[in-house]
Amino acid sequence: MKRYRKVVTGGNRGIGLEVCRQLAVQGVTVILTARNEKRGKDAVEYLHHECNLSRVIYHPLDILDGDSVALLAKHIESRYGKLDILVNNAGVGGVVVDQDALRALNIDPDTWLSGKAANLLERVVVQTYDEAVKCLNTNYYGIKWVTEGLLPLLKRSTSGARIVNTTSLRSELKRMPNEKLREELRDANAWDEKRIEAMLDEFLEALKHGRLEEEGWPTMLPAYSMSKMVVNLYTRILARRHREMRINCVHPGFVKTEINWNTGVIPPEEGARGAVKLALLPDDGPTGCYYDQTELGVAW
Repeated sequence: MKRYRKVVTGGNRGIGLEVCRQLAVQGVTVILTARNEKRGKDAVEYLHHECNLSRVIYHPLDILDGDSVALLAKHIESRYGKLDILVNNAGVGGVVVDQDALRALNIDPDTWLSGKAANLLERVVVQTYDEAVKCLNTNYYGIKWVTEGLLPLLKRSTSGARIVNTTSLRSELKRMPNEKLREELRDANAWDEKRIEAMLDEFLEALKHGRLEEEGWPTMLPAYSMSKMVVNLYTRILARRHREMRINCVHPGFVKTEINWNTGVIPPEEGARGAVKLALLPDDGPTGCYYDQTELGVAW
């Protein structure tokens, strides 16, 4: 098997940790990154001693800190000279939640996934402007900054690099109420980062002034939904620019993790399978696609 070098952001728990484990089992050298040093090192210790996987190392990474990204790139260049796989998994939910009240609602998975829980969630979930900014920064801008920082190393991959961006069912454009914008988002060729950022500024203005519903923006987990819609769009833009790479996004399924306050129903072991599949695609595999777990899905 080819010897791949791989970075996983947000690798210290949940899906990210399981992606690290499953790829290390395949013989991949994994650089597990996390902002919190203790959690990152504890995760690596777990993989070394409990799973007998020695090909995992920890490196600190704050995806919102340009210096932190640069230090990671420098480390990879000095130790390996290149990077073969990047899995962008770090993310936040972007809302303030009364978790006890949420659990008391006992919302079933079908109601969650259909979007019919929106009215119920109004009682227990608050979308503030500050949390929205944090969500967009982490879920979109953070992915972009890490990807841009590591692209020079990914371009050196002799096997054709793989980039996997974690997305969500909330990203599917059928959930965008604004019909005009929904149609525009389907045409990835008409978009670049500058236009994406202008749209996100418009979204934040609408949120600040209480005009989300009036202007046709998503109202169920609005910032999270928008962040994942633009992750999908950014994935397609990257795939168009870097045709030698396999660049895709994946919805891991309704996984029981902290990002959804443990309301999910499938374990991280199952949720990681899609990202692992895309990380190990053959040279003629698909690119610029959306996967719903391990199968091609329709998000736009």
